[in-house]
Amino acid sequence: MCSALYSHINRFVDLSTDEQEILASLLKSFSFKKKAFLLEQGEICRANYFVVRGCLRLYFIDIKGVEQTTQFAIENWWITDLTSFLFQKPSEFYIQAAENTEVIAIEQHHYDEMFDKLPKMERYFRLILQKNHQASQRRIMFLYSFTAEERYRHFNGLFPDLCNAFRNICWRLI
Repeated sequence: MCSALYSHINRFVDLSTDEQEILASLLKSFSFKKKAFLLEQGEICRANYFVVRGCLRLYFIDIKGVEQTTQFAIENWWITDLTSFLFQKPSEFYIQAAENTEVIAIEQHHYDEMFDKLPKMERYFRLILQKNHQASQRRIMFLYSFTAEERYRHFNGLFPDLCNAFRNICWRLI
């Protein structure tokens, strides 16, 4: 299962076989059934999750009681409540499996150890967070600039496979 993660990491930094073994000793694999929660509001986020197979979503419940999804994580994407994870504060979000999902997790108590033993991983996560920040800024711009239909069309243009998967999931629910 770690081969997908190593392939992703090697797109940004080169890890030797020895470094991969060190990293493997710090990781855990989990499987989650559709609709299972990895994190609920008020809990402290204890891990950063790399999606090997499936889909996770990060969402909050607004003042009207409506679920507002802020992020999806499909295969080869990371997801966490970064504030809760880094500062060990109660989360305002939920992380839920949108379908049966397999993940590799780095738990918070191993995070600094990973960076101490594998300095390349600090660069890797910096590059990942830079891409994530850029995507967040663009998403905010789209929220203010585009209609809901324009946002959907743009998202569908970027991620047609994801949109098709969601359509298939919705049809199975009907």
